[in-house]
Amino acid sequence: MKSYQDINKETIDRWGEEGWEWSKPISHDEYISAKNGDWNVFLTPTVPVPHEWLGDLKGKKILGLASGGGQQMPIFKALGADCTVLGNSPKQIESEFLIAEREGYTIKAIEGDMTKALPFEDETFDIVFHPVSNCYVEDVEPIFNEAYRVLKKGGIFLAGLNNEINYIVGNEEKEIIWKMLFNPLKDKAAKDFMIKENSGMQFSHNMTEQIGGQLKAGFTLLDIYEDTNGFGRLHELNIETYIATKSVK
Repeated sequence: MKSYQDINKETIDRWGEEGWEWSKPISHDEYISAKNGDWNVFLTPTVPVPHEWLGDLKGKKILGLASGGGQQMPIFKALGADCTVLGNSPKQIESEFLIAEREGYTIKAIEGDMTKALPFEDETFDIVFHPVSNCYVEDVEPIFNEAYRVLKKGGIFLAGLNNEINYIVGNEEKEIIWKMLFNPLKDKAAKDFMIKENSGMQFSHNMTEQIGGQLKAGFTLLDIYEDTNGFGRLHELNIETYIATKSVK
C-alpha cells in the first residue's frame, strides 16, 4: 500500500506535466532581470515576499524546503545566494538542474521527504524558504523543529501557510461542507473526495498547529501577511486563505 507521501509525489509530478503553475520555471529573461535587481518571489499565491524579509542575499546559505520547480531558487542564485533545495517531486528537482544548466550555475537539489529528518547538519543555513506545501503533510510540527535545527542562530524562517478556509468549503466555494480538521487518513469521506478529485492527500492545519508549532520549535515570530487563492469565489470576495510568516531563530 502506497504511503500518502508517495501518492503526493506522484500527484505533484503529474501536475507538473499538466502545466501546474507552481511547476513552471522562470525564464532566462526573468533570471537576468533578477541579476539587475528586478525580482519577486512568492510564499503564497499572489502577494510577493517583501524584499526586506530577505535582505542582502550575497553569500547567504538558503534552503528551499519543498521549494523545487525552478521558480525561487534561480532568483536567489541571481542575487548571489548559495542555494540548496529539497523536494519530494522528482520533476520539480529536475527543473532545478535544468535551470541551473541553462543559466550556468550550480545548485544542490535533493529529492527528499520533508516529513523525515532533513539530511543537513545543525545550524547550516541562514534562511529556510518554505512556500505553501505543508497542506500535503499530516503532522507539521516536526517540519518546524527540523527547520529550527538546520538554521543558524539568528537565521530566518519564511513560511507560506494554508489556513483552514479552503478545506471547509466545497468546490464551488459557496457552502460549508467539511468539518475540521480535514484529514483523509482519518475520515473516509475526505479520502474518497481526494481520490475522486485526483488531488493527492491533503490536510488542513489550524493556526495552533502552524504558528503555535513554530513558537514551540523555538522561533520568534517577527511579521506576517495574508493572501487569497488568486482565483475562485473566495478570491473574488477577497477572503484570505493563506498566511506568510517571518520568524527568527
